[in-house]
Amino acid sequence: MTKMMTAAVALAAGAVLAAAPAAADLAPADSSQILANAAAGEKAMADAALQIWKFAEIGYQETQSSGLLQARLKAAGFTVTPGVAGEPTAFVASFKNGAGPVIGVLAEFDALPGLSQAAAPVRQPLGGPAGHGCGHNLFGAASTYAAIAVKEWMVKNNVKGEIRVYGTPAEEGGSGKVYMVREGLFRDVDTVLHWHPGNANSAAQGPSMANISGKFRFHGISAHAAGNPDKGRSALDGVEAMDAMVNMMREHIPDRTRIHYVITNGGKAPNVVPDEAEVYYYVRHTDPKVVQAVWEWVKQAASGAAMGTQTKVDVEVTGGVYSLLPNAALMKVMDRSLRGAGTITWTPEEMAFGQKIQQTFAGGGAGAPALSSVGEVQPAVMVDDAMGGSTDVADVSWVVPTVGLSTATFVPGSAGHSWQNVAAAGSSIGIKGAALATKTLALAAADLFRSPDAIAAAKQEFAVKRGANFQYKALLGDRQPPLDYRKTASE
Repeated sequence: MTKMMTAAVALAAGAVLAAAPAAADLAPADSSQILANAAAGEKAMADAALQIWKFAEIGYQETQSSGLLQARLKAAGFTVTPGVAGEPTAFVASFKNGAGPVIGVLAEFDALPGLSQAAAPVRQPLGGPAGHGCGHNLFGAASTYAAIAVKEWMVKNNVKGEIRVYGTPAEEGGSGKVYMVREGLFRDVDTVLHWHPGNANSAAQGPSMANISGKFRFHGISAHAAGNPDKGRSALDGVEAMDAMVNMMREHIPDRTRIHYVITNGGKAPNVVPDEAEVYYYVRHTDPKVVQAVWEWVKQAASGAAMGTQTKVDVEVTGGVYSLLPNAALMKVMDRSLRGAGTITWTPEEMAFGQKIQQTFAGGGAGAPALSSVGEVQPAVMVDDAMGGSTDVADVSWVVPTVGLSTATFVPGSAGHSWQNVAAAGSSIGIKGAALATKTLALAAADLFRSPDAIAAAKQEFAVKRGANFQYKALLGDRQPPLDYRKTASE
C-alpha cells in the first residue's frame, strides 16, 4: 500500500468534514450533538470499514463482517438478534427508549467475486477471491456508526422511540433483504434510511431496475468426444443453444430491458462430452411485470434448447427484487441533512491518487468529472429514469417509506463493480465518503425523531404511490434463502 492507504491516514478522516450549519428542521443543539457523536466514532467506523474490506466476504458467507458489526453494536448498548429470516449472517440490532417512532437503518457488507485488488491506483490483485467493488464495507460501517451516534443522542436527550440497524447480507444477487421483508421484519417500522457509496454526494431519488436472476442447469450424457460422440448428449450444447436463442430475443423485448449471463460451468475437458453445464442469468427492467414476462420467455428458450439438444434442464431462481419506490418527502429530509453534514476535502496525495485512477479509465480518463466535485452536493431531484442497477432495498421501499443517498467514496467517473472502486473503498478516499454518510444518516434519523409531521407526510405519499390495493409478493416466490448461490455447479 502507498502511504495514503495506511490505516493511520485512513483513520484521520475526522478532519475532512468541515463545520456546517444545522439541518433546517433540527434544533442547533441536536445537530451539534449528532455531529459530535458521529465525529467521535469516526476512527472506530474507519477501523470497521477497513477490516470488512480485508475480509471481502461474498453473499451469505459474510461471517466475519456481520460478526464485527454485531459486536460493535452490542458494545454500544444495542440488543442484537442474529440469524434472522433464515439467513445466518443477517441480524437486527435495536435500541429502544420508550414509545415513539421506529427508524430503521440498512447496513450491507457483502463483496463481489473476482475483484481482488490492493488499495492502489494501478491494477494490483491481492490474490483473494473477492473485493469490495460496490463499497459495502463502507456501507455497513457507516450505517452502524450513524445508528450509534443517534442512540447516544437519544439517551442524552431522553428522545423516545427506537433506532434499528438491519444487517442485510447478499445484496449482490442474493436478495437478502427480500427474505427479511417477507418475514415481516419491517412491519412496525415508520421509515427506513440507507445510503450507497458512489461518485458524488446526492440525495436525489428515483427508481431502480426490478430484477429476477437464476441458474439454468443442463444435464446430458458424457462420452468420448472423438471415439463415441454419437453416444453423448452435450449439456454445454444446451447452454449455448439457449444463449443463442436469448440473444435473438433482444430485438423483440420491451425497450430498456437488460439481459446478461455468464456460463458458470461448461465442462472440464474438450475430449469429454460434458454431461453437466450451467448458465447464470439476470433479467432487469423498471417494471416488475416486464421482468416476469421476459423471464418466462427465457425459461421457454431453455426448454427449447434442451429439446433441441436432447438434454434436460432445470432452473433455480436465486434472486428477485422490485424497483425502488422513491419518496419526495423523505428526500427533503435527507437532502438538508446532507447539506448540514459538512464537506469532503481531499489532500494533495489523494488528488494524485484520483488522477492516477482516472488515467486507467477507458480513453485515458478523457471527459471524467473533475476531482473537486467530491466537495459538492448535487441537486436533490426526483429522477424518472432508473439508475443502471438493481437493489433489494427496493423491496423494503414497498413496505415502508424509504430514502437513501450516495456520497463520494469513489474517484469521480469510476465504473460500478470495478477494481478502481475496490482500491478507493480500502483507502482514505472511501473513508471520507463514509464519514459524510455517517453524519448525514444520523442527522436524518434525528430530524425524523423530532419531526412527526415529516413522518406523516412520508407515509401519506407512500400510501398514494403504492396504491390502496397493493399486496407485497416477493418476485422470488416462496423459496428459502439461496445460501450457496455463489457456488457454481462444478463446486
